[in-house]
Amino acid sequence: MLVAERHMKIEQLVNEKESIRVSELSRIFQVTEETIRRDLEKLESEGKLQRSHGGAVSIKQKTSFEVPYFEREIRNMEEKKAVAEEAVKRIAVNDRIILDASSTAWYMAKRIPDIPLTVLTNSMKVAMELSTREKITLLSCGGILLSESLSFVGPIALSTLERYRVHKAFISCTGIEQVRGLSDANEMQSIVKKKMIEIADEVYLLADYSKFGVQSFSQIASINSIDYIITDSKTDSMNINTYRELGIDITCCDD
Repeated sequence: MLVAERHMKIEQLVNEKESIRVSELSRIFQVTEETIRRDLEKLESEGKLQRSHGGAVSIKQKTSFEVPYFEREIRNMEEKKAVAEEAVKRIAVNDRIILDASSTAWYMAKRIPDIPLTVLTNSMKVAMELSTREKITLLSCGGILLSESLSFVGPIALSTLERYRVHKAFISCTGIEQVRGLSDANEMQSIVKKKMIEIADEVYLLADYSKFGVQSFSQIASINSIDYIITDSKTDSMNINTYRELGIDITCCDD
């Protein structure tokens, strides 16, 4: 089988299965796992798939666990607004910050005053919201656009993030759980959020009450990767105490 033909069939398999492991592809095509890894690297560089730990995932996901953005925007809206308002208080003049593509980060962007800041984001909504602030320097990741979250992911987004170091990252997730840590419904989104955590001096998790105790599809990072949690008044006191015992500064704000 020619290399080009193998690449075409790999792309087809990834899109059909939505995710596949290197070991499985190695068995199917009767080549070494190292050869498959080179194939996946090539296909990712061409924007045809997204490599993941141990395999690859489709960038044309037919079924997505991710709730569409416009639905997330109105879910637990008052709680998210309260969390966002508290989070904005943690921003100082001349900070370099990250805002992810969560609806809570968008509510936060709506409340950020026009002060000297550098904001790095992978969110179309956040970028549009901050585009009119004259004193804010806005950096937007390129990459593959996910219509469900109106966010950019993939190798271009990751390579953009790797160029920078920020003071604070403000991120959200689908679920937070003591053992599994932070998780998200979309694996490509999880990979980007993990990189955001890695390049930040301080990490703020924006999590309304509905996120606690939830284990979503794809792990983002462990609990000890975050420094602060900002949540709302509906969050159970047992959850609050659990994370405080782990040494995380958690703020429970009124909505």
